[in-house]
Amino acid sequence: MYLLGIDTCGPSGSAAVGRLVAGVAEVIGQKELAGRTYSSSLIPAIEELLGGQGIRLSEIGCIVVVYGPGSFTGVRVGLSAAKGLAEGAGIPVNPVSRLEVLSAKARIPVSALDAHRHEVFLRIVEPRATGAPGIRELLAGVEDLARFNPPSRIAVCDHPAADLLQRAWPGAQLLQVDPPTAADALVVAAPAIAGAHFADVALLDGHYLRRSDAEIFGNVVVKS
Repeated sequence: MYLLGIDTCGPSGSAAVGRLVAGVAEVIGQKELAGRTYSSSLIPAIEELLGGQGIRLSEIGCIVVVYGPGSFTGVRVGLSAAKGLAEGAGIPVNPVSRLEVLSAKARIPVSALDAHRHEVFLRIVEPRATGAPGIRELLAGVEDLARFNPPSRIAVCDHPAADLLQRAWPGAQLLQVDPPTAADALVVAAPAIAGAHFADVALLDGHYLRRSDAEIFGNVVVKS
């Protein structure tokens, strides 16, 4: 089964193509996308990737889309492309969190990404009522982080997130890794794809963790 990966959530993005072999994703190729160009560069990059490998869109067995958290515009561009390609060609979609991909890349459960505005997107392990640990993803500032027991290790890929975490949790070890990519997302999604766990494309939305500026400021009345 051929796989197509899309990640346009961060300052830079990527598209990747791979194949699923015995439940494991083997990456065939990847194309980097410059930030702020996703709306014009994503589809041509996908066409170039598939054409370069002699793969037709009809041969893609699943589209893996990183659906946030990250830039609102980037998340929407990636999701729109994935849903458009999926609905047009009848391809199933598997969405993955960018924080999950970062954690998997670092091989530790806790990770954080810069969310701007002196906040981070955080993936953390929390105890549940059953006693078993659970994963939670949230938007957090320094005051929010003070309410958690600091984890021993945190995966990061950008300096703003690392700086904020060092202030809030000075005892935690920060593991710096390269930013997650569409190829990394294929690897993370492989077990779910092998188990035929796909999203309902009609209901699929972005994993934003933060309301848009329009939602936050839309009801503000400016007085003259």
